[in-house]
Amino acid sequence: MTALKNATANLRNQQSPNQSRPEGHNNPSAANMNQGGGYPGTYPPLGQGYPQQGPGCPQQGPGYPQQGPGYPQQGPGYPQQGPGYPQQGPGYPQQGPGYPQQGPGYPTGNIGFAFPNQPNDARCPPQPGFAPTQEMGYPRHTGSPRSQPQPPYQPYQPQSGCGMPHHSVQSNTSTYPSYQMPMNPKPGASSMSYGRASVTPAANFSANADAEALRKAMKGFGCDKNKLIAVLCARSNAQRQEIARSFKTLYGKDLISDLKSELHGDFEDLIIALMQPPAVYDAQQLRKAMQGLGTKESVLIELMCSRTNAQIVELKTTYRQLYGKELEGDLDGETSGCFKRLLVSLSAAGRDESFHTDPLKANQDARALYRAGEQRLGTDESCFNAILAAQNYMQLRMVFAEYEKVIGHPIEKAIEAEFSGDIRDGLMAVIQCVRNKPAFFAQALYNSMKGLGTRDNDLIRICVTRAEVDMADIRDEFHRMFNTSLEAMIKGDCSGSYKDGIIALVRGN
Repeated sequence: MTALKNATANLRNQQSPNQSRPEGHNNPSAANMNQGGGYPGTYPPLGQGYPQQGPGCPQQGPGYPQQGPGYPQQGPGYPQQGPGYPQQGPGYPQQGPGYPQQGPGYPTGNIGFAFPNQPNDARCPPQPGFAPTQEMGYPRHTGSPRSQPQPPYQPYQPQSGCGMPHHSVQSNTSTYPSYQMPMNPKPGASSMSYGRASVTPAANFSANADAEALRKAMKGFGCDKNKLIAVLCARSNAQRQEIARSFKTLYGKDLISDLKSELHGDFEDLIIALMQPPAVYDAQQLRKAMQGLGTKESVLIELMCSRTNAQIVELKTTYRQLYGKELEGDLDGETSGCFKRLLVSLSAAGRDESFHTDPLKANQDARALYRAGEQRLGTDESCFNAILAAQNYMQLRMVFAEYEKVIGHPIEKAIEAEFSGDIRDGLMAVIQCVRNKPAFFAQALYNSMKGLGTRDNDLIRICVTRAEVDMADIRDEFHRMFNTSLEAMIKGDCSGSYKDGIIALVRGN
């Protein structure tokens, strides 16, 4: 307290004359301060001036707490933004269902070619936009022909209250086995393609090693035919082409020429057939069927009715390259009438190969076929040609089922009654391929061996061309249809190395 008094006294002694004037005595500063509510014109009494200033600081202090609450007000803003992310999150699941809509588009080509499961059309089909189920006969595209099962055909049975929606699956058409890529057959989604093959690409394949083995088998006196069978009948066609290239590279000789010089008879025909690329072999078979006096129509029917659009396109290109002529022109010149028009239609490679079905149109087409055939005097062949040569297999199965439902008997009965000769056989072949292609070839194999003698060219052609396609299915259908194994019938009709080679293709690797 004493120190405070001494400090006050010192301050008073240091004041100017103006500061020592009495309050309000010609002192404008003091007057202004009094009017403005500022500091008093004179110092307050001792001990009281400083306490009066102290309260001023607390007045400023509360300002900070007023700002402090501002941060909590901003803090809640982040939780408001946080819920925004969950609102965006559900958007992704909405995009997810879009992918199944694209799935059916692939169907793809298994494929080499995938022979589709025969449909159980009595069931309601899946709704549009969803991937088709295996029960409906859509092929499974796994990239390997042997993965395609072929159950017996189950006909479509129309049901009321089970309307089939229009649903299309984009077709990825199949073609001949690509010998450029033997270990990875091209998948496809054709409704008329691969099934279960008996011969598949060999594992641990070495073209050079196989070429050396073939060279040893043909070197010296005689030929080791068992070795030829072990190598050539257990390789895919693509692998055989690689072996031929390696043989020429290693020994400077053509493998096919060496084989021809060492072999003869039916066994030579079998081995040379195995060495040809599929499109080349088909072209050769068509040319052979049309050469000379007469035409072997059964070969034309088999090849043109059973090949896919892509196969026919490649076949026509190969035929032109080999013979300098158009396949369609030769078919036109070697056949006539309705049969010619059917073959020309098939050679156009314009068949719908999707899985699109239309129950209403199936009913209309069934009635149109009845009006064009059994209902009238005479037959309008163009109506049968337009429907049977253009529509996809799934739709045609529905047409056949509607025909039987409306008319009361299978369409085959109408074909037998209304047609004769080659056109009848051609239309029946189309119907049989639509219903069950392995059964069609099982019947063809049986026909090649029944009775006296064997139609060896037919037997070789079917075994060679179907070994990598659906021979396992054909083998099963043969047993079901004739109550005996295909292998047993071959053993009864063939002999020697020829028999062993055919059986090797049927058994598979």
